[in-house]
Amino acid sequence: MCARFNTSMTNTSHDTELNDEIEGIFCLRGRTTHRNRALKRNYPRSIALAYALLAPSLFGVVTFLLLPIIVVIWLSMFRWDLLGPLHYVGLANWRSVLADSNFANSLIVTAIFVAIVVPAQTMLGLLTATMLARQLPGTGVFRTLYVLPWICAPLAIAVLWRWLLAPTDGAFSMILGHRIEWLSDPDLALPVVSAVVVWTNFGYVSLSFLAGLLAIPKDIHAAACIDGADAWQRFWRITLPMLRPTMFFVLVTGFVSTAQVFDTVYALTDGGPKGRTDLVAHRIYAEAFGSAAIGRASVMAVLLFVILLGVTVVQHLYFQRRISYELT
Repeated sequence: MCARFNTSMTNTSHDTELNDEIEGIFCLRGRTTHRNRALKRNYPRSIALAYALLAPSLFGVVTFLLLPIIVVIWLSMFRWDLLGPLHYVGLANWRSVLADSNFANSLIVTAIFVAIVVPAQTMLGLLTATMLARQLPGTGVFRTLYVLPWICAPLAIAVLWRWLLAPTDGAFSMILGHRIEWLSDPDLALPVVSAVVVWTNFGYVSLSFLAGLLAIPKDIHAAACIDGADAWQRFWRITLPMLRPTMFFVLVTGFVSTAQVFDTVYALTDGGPKGRTDLVAHRIYAEAFGSAAIGRASVMAVLLFVILLGVTVVQHLYFQRRISYELT
């Protein structure tokens, strides 16, 4: 009798729990269905809100990026001197620019300039960031001092350096005790201009690397120290692999910005001597406003854009499989 009663009570309790679970499932399905209906009903409103929030950025991209590119490509098909009417010439400007020895020289000079500046400012910025990451007294002051040249107007910085590099009464010539043609010597002009650009940019590069260094967990370095790794092994096996995303950003932005340097060259050498500092950006300016050849200048601008885009894509493909936070 007791056994039957216990069995009956157990079955009743089990049925009650089963019914509660079934009711919970149906309630959950009902809530999910109601939620899905609400999401579908509010979906157009959410899309409209998203586009409304993106509208200012899209307007800026279209107005200041896409539209100028289209206009420059269009102008490359015309001969125009900024004052007279447009004359359609087809691909004549392209053939003229591709056969121009001055433009070829500008490409070579720009390639050498980029090959000097980008590695130099990257290594110097990484070295500076490594020292700043130690958080020694006065780190904040030095961090500000390093980035000040990058904040200042490049043209003002170039004018200051032009005074310092004056051949007779410049600071460097007076310190060395004899006249040196820093900006007039064909063999010195490009290295000197490159040094000025590196001095201007390495502070910003160091801040980028500093952010990456401070993001590396200290426990990893502590564990490596316990395992007997020295400073060089920790830097090579831990720091550099985890700085690959920052390295990719620094190299891409450094290449793009360096290949477009104009104001520093314009103030220091104006493309001279003998075209040794005639970068592509300066050549575009000279064609557009010196020779009033807007069509040819547009062709050069398009070619520079294509080159920058191509190199950036190559850099992206190279780093795509190498950017990770896994230690090697």
